[in-house]
Amino acid sequence: MDLKKLAGQAGQFLTRAVQYTEEKLGNAEKTELDGHFESLSLQAESARTWTEKLVTGAESVLIPNPGNRVEDMLFEKIEKRRPNRLSNLEYLGLDMVQAGNDFGPGTAYGSALLKVGGAEQRLGLVEREYISNAFTGYVQPMRKFLDTEMKTITREKRLLETKRLDLDACKSRLRKARSQEGQTAAEADLRKAQADYDRQAEITKLLLEGVRSSQAAHLRHLNELVEAQVQFYEQSYKIMTELQKEMASLALSPDATVSLTSAPLSNNSVPSTAQKGTPAVDNSPTASENSTEDLIGAGTWRRAKVVCDYDATSKEEMSLMMNEVVMYQEHEGGMSDFVIARRGTQSGRVPSAYLEAMDD
Repeated sequence: MDLKKLAGQAGQFLTRAVQYTEEKLGNAEKTELDGHFESLSLQAESARTWTEKLVTGAESVLIPNPGNRVEDMLFEKIEKRRPNRLSNLEYLGLDMVQAGNDFGPGTAYGSALLKVGGAEQRLGLVEREYISNAFTGYVQPMRKFLDTEMKTITREKRLLETKRLDLDACKSRLRKARSQEGQTAAEADLRKAQADYDRQAEITKLLLEGVRSSQAAHLRHLNELVEAQVQFYEQSYKIMTELQKEMASLALSPDATVSLTSAPLSNNSVPSTAQKGTPAVDNSPTASENSTEDLIGAGTWRRAKVVCDYDATSKEEMSLMMNEVVMYQEHEGGMSDFVIARRGTQSGRVPSAYLEAMDD
């Protein structure tokens, strides 16, 4: 430990404390900044305060869970990728899909749960995309402004205050000098301190003037936030409008409701509506549906997240969308490269490489 350096710092701290006290009591001269500089300083402080509030508010809207916000902040500090967690909408949709499969897709309630669950999952994907776009376009640039420009201004203002104290100390020494030699030395120190103070004041003033010009960039980031919200609400409206139409199509008459909740009809039985003269509807599965159903065994269904988009190449396969959550089970035919996936009432064969297991 350098005791001489430590003693010097302690002496400087004591000198500053005495100087601040004398300034408060009005016993020491204090160099005042010009009115324009003070105005710029107040504007910069206002910009910092409001930007911090806006960033905090935006983060609270995008990630309501404070625990998740803290976790994301820690991952950002250690420069690691954030965890790709499911949204509450996706969890709700997944539970609805599982409940619909348990109640039975052939029942009105089970079919409705499958449709709503699929829509909730799609809403969750849209929401995650919105959060990502809003963070990239608004939160991160605004936070960068606070961490770079505003921190630089704060540091330079502290340095300017140090230069001011040095200048006032030199003025005080010049007033107290009695000998010609002491006055000459004090004048030289004063000229140097004045030059250092003027240079630092000019640097700080330029930085403060740059705060107002940064508002153009802030306006651009605000537009990006609005665009992300418009896209999110447009996609959400489209999903819910389609769901509303599907739910309206499930509105059944009392007779039809009874027939759905009753025991399944055999292949040779005739629906009651056909006995009244209405042509019977052939509810037997098509060849492609049979081929898909034949692949589904009695194995355990597991959850998986789709890691990449996939377009089905045949009727036995099912298309996938990146980041959606589906149910899957191992292929009983021994095709290790493929599994059977299920999304609501849809099911089909998909490559196992496109899925990332979530239940392990």
